[in-house]
Parts: sequence; C-alpha cells; structure tokens
Amino acid sequence: MPSPWPTAGELMTADPATLPHDAPLAKALGIMRTRGLHEVPVLRNARLAGMITFESIARRVRSSLSTKVENLLILPPLITPSTPLPEVAAQLLATGLRAAPVVGRKGELVGVISRTDLVRALRSVPAVARASVDAIASPARVVIREDEEVRHLLAQLRALEEHPLPVVDRKGRLVGAVGVSDLGAVLWRPVTGGKRDAQTPGSALDVEVGSIMHSPPVTVPSGTSAAEAAALMTREHVSSVFVVDGDRPARVVGQADLLGLVVGSPRAAGAPGGIEDCYVEITGLRGATDAALLADIDHLIAAGLRRIAKHLHPTLLTVHFAPHATHRTNDLTVEARLHTDVGIFYASHTGWNLMAGVAGLLEELAAQARRARENQRGRGRGRRGSGADATLFVDAELEAKIRSASGADESE
Repeated sequence: MPSPWPTAGELMTADPATLPHDAPLAKALGIMRTRGLHEVPVLRNARLAGMITFESIARRVRSSLSTKVENLLILPPLITPSTPLPEVAAQLLATGLRAAPVVGRKGELVGVISRTDLVRALRSVPAVARASVDAIASPARVVIREDEEVRHLLAQLRALEEHPLPVVDRKGRLVGAVGVSDLGAVLWRPVTGGKRDAQTPGSALDVEVGSIMHSPPVTVPSGTSAAEAAALMTREHVSSVFVVDGDRPARVVGQADLLGLVVGSPRAAGAPGGIEDCYVEITGLRGATDAALLADIDHLIAAGLRRIAKHLHPTLLTVHFAPHATHRTNDLTVEARLHTDVGIFYASHTGWNLMAGVAGLLEELAAQARRARENQRGRGRGRRGSGADATLFVDAELEAKIRSASGADESE
C-alpha cells in the first residue's frame, strides 16, 4: 500500500552544495554564509563521507580556518528517496540536525532534505492543522538583551543550535532575534583563498547583540494554529516564530516542535504499537554528563514508557533539564512533553534530586495516560479521546538527542 505521505525524493533539494573532504573551514563557512546553510555534505572521491555543520565549527571557534573539513565531520542519518516524511522528521529530530543527505541505491548523494523542506509540506497535514501553537510552544527560557556583548552568546550555543533566541530592549520588549548564523558573522572575518586565518575574535565579540540581530522578529499571537505558524515560517524564511504576550516574548515555536506533531502521528505514519518506535529526546544535560547517569535515566524512561504503553501508544517523548539560575540551591526542573495516539501530555517536577524528578514526571505522565484512556472509554466509540487531563503545561527544548532504551531489561 503506497504511503499517504510525500517522500524525501519529492521534497528534497536536488544537486545540493557539497565540499571535498580536504576543503578548508574557510570555504565551508563561505558556502554556509552565502547560501544560508547550516549543514553541507562532504564528499571523498565522489562518495558521501559525512557532513560538516555550522555548530561543529562554532564549537571550535579558535580552530585554524585552514583546518580541513574532514577533521570535523559528523555521520548523518542516511535517507533514501522513498523515505516518507514522518520517518525523515523522526531521523532529523533524533540526530538534532537541520538537514540530512538523501542517497541512492549505490550510496551516491542525490539530494539534501531539511527541516525547512518538511515544514513547507506540513500546512495541509491534519495533525498540524488541528494543533495550536499554545500546545507545542516552548517557554522562552533564554532571553538576550540587545546591549549585551556578543561573547555572551557563546555560553548559549546549545540553545542557539535549536532555534534563534529572542532579543529584548532594556524594558523587556521584543525587538529582534539572533541565531547561529548571526553569531557566525562575527566569529570569523572573510579570508582570501582560505590561506590566512582570522585574527583572534576577542574584539569582534565585544560588539553588542543589537548590532548583529535580525529585526523585526517574526511573531504570532496566542491561539494561532500550528498550520499558520508553519506557513509563516515558510513565507518569512525563518526557523521559528515567537508567541508574544503584549510586546514580551512568552514562548517560541520552532521547526522541531512542528515536526514533533508528525512523529506523533503513528496511524498516519503506519507505526506499530509499543515503545520500540517511540523517540526520546533529552536536552539540557551537559556533554560531559556521566555515562552511568545517562544509562540510569535511560532505564527509568524505558520503564515509564512501558507503563504508559499499557494505556496509550507513546510516539515521542521530550525531556528537558533546567538547572535553576542560583548558587544558593542545587534545584532543577525536569520538564516533559509526551506525544501519544490520542493527544499531547505535559508534566514537570522541581527538586534537587535529578533521578527523583525523572521518576516523578514519568509517574505523572502515566497517570494522565490512564485517565485519558478511561475517559475515552467512558465517552464511547463515537467520541475521540484527548489530552484534556494533561493539566500541567510546560515544554522541553530539543537539544542533544538519544533514543529510548526499548530493550532495557528493567522490570516494573
């Protein structure tokens, strides 16, 4: 049976920009700037070797611009022309990439598929048309003042990787937005032929954020449909829109939030029941986090998803760890958003014990799932269940991605 979804081959950009494996970083930056790209496929002897991303370069701001791109390669998911939209969305969310290569039968590069390509096709998708930005928006946790120095953006690189940050004036009014590409404009100055490195970027990072931000920001009022947000992103060529409260940035909706609605549509995607096809995204933990801690969190999540799966079909779970900005306490807030076959659920837990926080919000999500299923059965077959019992409204920023440990041997 043919898929009702458009495929990567139908949505991708054919004949994309590429780089040879021995190209210098200077050339990669030039292509990214002039073409507005965040990722570029890298070829070795006409075969795909990997991708170079703006984020991987920005994390090594003091690297020599003559450094070969092959030293900063990442391995992207390999997508074929026949891969349907929901699966492409799941792959991009799972890897945290904005784009991925599309390869043919012999492994040859035939195109690139991006989040922008997918969002452009979402406006007529029922799951997106039914949703509101209020249900999928993330709180605007990080706000930048226009008079702050650009060097402060380096500390927010993880947040910038996901979507541009709102920029406010001294009175807290939204005046612009700043993203990774804006930051890149001051990290390196143009070079000739990639042979001369840029000077130490200290002086460039002393400029104010207001001098590099893009303005005016793209905003929507509360109550806007997700489909309208997708259309606005496409029309304005942006990766996110801000939900405003008066003239203040209250929340942000990014491309990843919209794609989550597609991954959370198992019936349309043809996904089977169970937790093995549920994607888990964990953000907010530092890259140096203890591997044993990550494994423990992974086991807790797997056990929690098994409990949830007794009542509903989980398809996407995002978990965000937000340490409190104070030295007086070690408290942090753990927030979660769960996509299921009947709706979206939210939960939050605050305290000093990280593991207790994860366990607590999973218990809350399981209780919401149980109540939703009971309500659905009580209404009868003629009425569709919803997530109305999900009374806690918080959201998670999507950053470093891991998959659910569906094969965990932990028992309930």
